[in-house]
Amino acid sequence: MSRSQARSCHSLVIRVPGPVDAAELERRLRAGAAASWPEPAARLRLWEEALPFAADHPAARRRAAAEAERPLHTEALPLRAVLLRYADGDADLVLVGRHEVTFDEPRFTFGRSSGAAAPQEDAAPPPEWGLGDPALAGRTGEVPVPLPAAVRTDDALLTGAALLVLARYGTGRPVDESQRATDFLAALRKAEGEALPGIALRIDAARPGERRLPNLAPADPAELHFLRHDDGTATGVLRHDLGAMAPVVAERFAGHVAHVAAQLSEDGARTLDTVELMTAGEAESVLRLGVTPPVGSPEAAGRTLHGLFADVARQRPDAVALTAGDTSLTYAELDARAERTAAGLAALGVEPGSLVGLALERDADLVVTMLGILKAGCAYVPMDLRYPEERLRYTVENAAASVVVGGADEPFPAIDGVRVVTPGELRTLGDGHAVPALSEDGSATAYVIYTSGSTGRPKGVVVPHRNVAALLEATREDFGLGGDDVWTLFHSSAFDFSVWEIWGCLLTGGRLVIVDYWVTRDTDLFHELLAREGVTVLNQTPSAFAQIVEADRQRPEELSLRLVVFGGEPLDVRMLGPWFARHSHTDCRLVNMFGITETTVHVTAHTVTPADVLAAGRKVGPALPGWTLSIRDPRGRLLPLGVPGEICVGGSGVADRYLGQPDLTAERFITDPYDGGRIYRSGDRGRLRPDGSLDHLGRLDSQVKVRGHRIELDEIRNVLLSHPAVAGAAAVLNHDTPGDSATARIDAYVGLRAAASTTDVLAHARGVLPAYMVPASVTELPAIPLTINGKVDTAALPAPAAARPAGGRSTVPDAATGEAAEPHEPAGTTLDGEHDRLTEQILGLWGHALNTEVTLKDNFFELGGNSLLVIRVLREMREKGLPKVATQDFYRNSTAGRFVELVRDAQG
Repeated sequence: MSRSQARSCHSLVIRVPGPVDAAELERRLRAGAAASWPEPAARLRLWEEALPFAADHPAARRRAAAEAERPLHTEALPLRAVLLRYADGDADLVLVGRHEVTFDEPRFTFGRSSGAAAPQEDAAPPPEWGLGDPALAGRTGEVPVPLPAAVRTDDALLTGAALLVLARYGTGRPVDESQRATDFLAALRKAEGEALPGIALRIDAARPGERRLPNLAPADPAELHFLRHDDGTATGVLRHDLGAMAPVVAERFAGHVAHVAAQLSEDGARTLDTVELMTAGEAESVLRLGVTPPVGSPEAAGRTLHGLFADVARQRPDAVALTAGDTSLTYAELDARAERTAAGLAALGVEPGSLVGLALERDADLVVTMLGILKAGCAYVPMDLRYPEERLRYTVENAAASVVVGGADEPFPAIDGVRVVTPGELRTLGDGHAVPALSEDGSATAYVIYTSGSTGRPKGVVVPHRNVAALLEATREDFGLGGDDVWTLFHSSAFDFSVWEIWGCLLTGGRLVIVDYWVTRDTDLFHELLAREGVTVLNQTPSAFAQIVEADRQRPEELSLRLVVFGGEPLDVRMLGPWFARHSHTDCRLVNMFGITETTVHVTAHTVTPADVLAAGRKVGPALPGWTLSIRDPRGRLLPLGVPGEICVGGSGVADRYLGQPDLTAERFITDPYDGGRIYRSGDRGRLRPDGSLDHLGRLDSQVKVRGHRIELDEIRNVLLSHPAVAGAAAVLNHDTPGDSATARIDAYVGLRAAASTTDVLAHARGVLPAYMVPASVTELPAIPLTINGKVDTAALPAPAAARPAGGRSTVPDAATGEAAEPHEPAGTTLDGEHDRLTEQILGLWGHALNTEVTLKDNFFELGGNSLLVIRVLREMREKGLPKVATQDFYRNSTAGRFVELVRDAQG
């Protein structure tokens, strides 16, 4: 049946005691319809069916329900009548009519409805918490609302219970939970009625021997239908579209409405904030669902990273531990150098337990020094030398580090009372000195990584050794990590993804390939490295891997990857379609992992398959063994399955604290009121599925408000990514006039993989998003700029430009009229001679990339260029037959005039 047909009909089932005269019944039906439907009434007939069971048999109710839910399929008759005869002589009369037909008293009298027309096809969207299966859209499920018999009900109580449940679910208008139940219900009794968001509510008086269906299919994603009985009780059912609401979610929602109604009925003096959504038993089951028991050796909790490394070094002394350019170190050599580093720190008087700054490029010395700091009983504080000097200074001073290990070529800023030494100087100091003997203590601090803070100052996350050891125990067997694996160290040591890269490799006996900074900036070079080194385990942010997917489609090298781990930012699985087209998911496993610095890199794991790409879901999987997940509301109360809220993480990965910030630590690292454990409030938004897996729904603070509309920027981004030509996307809130909310606008940025235009992308967005969410502009970039952590760098996004269609011309729809403005054509330079043609080519390439006019005096980065635009320009130069230019040479010659001379020299 079609959903529109079902929604346009209602039905009535009447029990008729036997014996039944079918001919007389048909005559009365025709007579009752004749007043309003004279012509159809003459053609009305009563269909009969004899059934071999009694009227009180369960099969009788099922058969009557099936007939009552079968809609009319013709416009000729507005009514169908079916008589179901049972073996004991009784019968059920099933009447199905369009909404324009009313079933009036006395029985079998029909009239025309004076109410609204049949429900429109644009019903409310599926609730975010429904977890329905789109493949089942149009099919109807039904669950009872288990109201206790002792509950004395009225319309206000039933409406209020549903409103409070939906408010806790984060749907509809918020409810002031400080008010008493009696006041809440009294206000509802005075109101003329209140609509429930996404749920149709109908309350009718029960009539003995009758069963009514107001709609054969729910007009909205779900419909609550209550019947009031003469004895003051009520019964109810929740009918729902299976495409919008899963049966298990529907059952629990109906149970919550009943549970809340019972509490409101029992004690009107209680305040609403004391009303529990779930029973104690259900809350316990939801908590258990988010717990994954630990695996592996329980002794690992007491181990240190350097202790675990020593075990591997004894087992595999001659195996290559790391490769960095022309440098290779075996496990024995790496262990020996780290010992000398640790002795050097002791010679400097650095005490065990101290924090030591680490500001080195990605090379062999970085890993040697990191391990040496741990062997000295200290903790490392990684910093990226490309951070502003003020941030570096703040980090060192906040960590109270008296020693910073820095590179000779990249001097660290001078800070009073802080000694800066190079790795070589440390090892020289360590010659002839012994490392003090230390007992293993897994609770000791291993590292402090600084992350951005809401106050504008970074905050240091203190992570003990045991957390990293637990992470390796949780993943080693599942991922099959071992001595045959080759990993890359791609990310900055100041980004906690590097913790997983370094120790995930070295503590499982693999070989770590350290990727030079400039290679990380050039996707083609990195792809070459992956193939040349035979890398088997790759860790990438989704934004960075999108570039790998593009390079892999164009380059001939075969990769040896067997495992790719995504982290650092949400993954839109649709970007993986081209990858799966070239690589079988059985040969190379793609794992989406959600994690946070405060919970030790990773929390969950979900293996992505081609089916996930088609479903376009947001799964990040269940908790890792030893970790726990739960979803809480703003008051810290546990939320049911499917209901979005703040992701809270407990178990083996929870960090110790924020360094020197006890108030912030107390706010974010809390004692769980349910089981007394310690959990971290992540600030991320998610929902828990019935199988225990987590859907990551973005940040709680990614929501913006534009002229009264609440907008999730991630939703806009995902819609843009669903366009087949879009390889990357970002959406930001801007103001034409700073501080003036009336000029707020959403601007979008896209990287296009095909000959498409931003006009096409904007049209696609208009076809999916409501008008208030359609971006005011779409700006094309070669790729979305990334931070050193591989996340979208919103600060590096250029000023919004006009949407540029294929061919390079620009159009931007006027905000008021929707008409396209005149295109802007960058003023080119017409020059004569071979060298002048080169100049014209370079200025044209830069101008196209930067969407602006470029002169020989302009600096690429001052015009808004970034690392990804550099990659695009260099690639387009090679496509045009111009000489290959190294990435670092571009950075060193970033003025157009100098760059032209660089290319000219390369031509000979």
